[in-house]
Amino acid sequence: MWKDLASYIINQCTPSDKVVEVGAGKFLEVAANLKKHSKMNIILTDIKPSHEDIIQDDITQANLRIYDGASIIYSVRPPMELHQAIMDLAQNIGAILIIKPLSGDTINTRQKMRLVNYKKAVFYVYP
Repeated sequence: MWKDLASYIINQCTPSDKVVEVGAGKFLEVAANLKKHSKMNIILTDIKPSHEDIIQDDITQANLRIYDGASIIYSVRPPMELHQAIMDLAQNIGAILIIKPLSGDTINTRQKMRLVNYKKAVFYVYP
């Protein structure tokens, strides 16, 4: 499933695109697949970085310089209370947003997101 999510992201971008994962935490499988199979600039952020390659940032008070120029912002299993903050950031930057929620969670944004079934991955995309 995670390779499929990475594959979808790769297919939406060009090699020179910037892609940012919000709330990377300790689960780095999607980012690792992106780095392995593409030449895109992959940036990882989290409020409490678990790895030296993750940039510390609070999505509720995002440092826009980190995200500026991103083609895609994505988040894997973010808490529902952060969905709207991630949406606001993506809209502010002009990036496509992809959220892969926990299996039992719904999307908690004012804007309607489109459900995508891509191979074995299920996630939401805006716009």
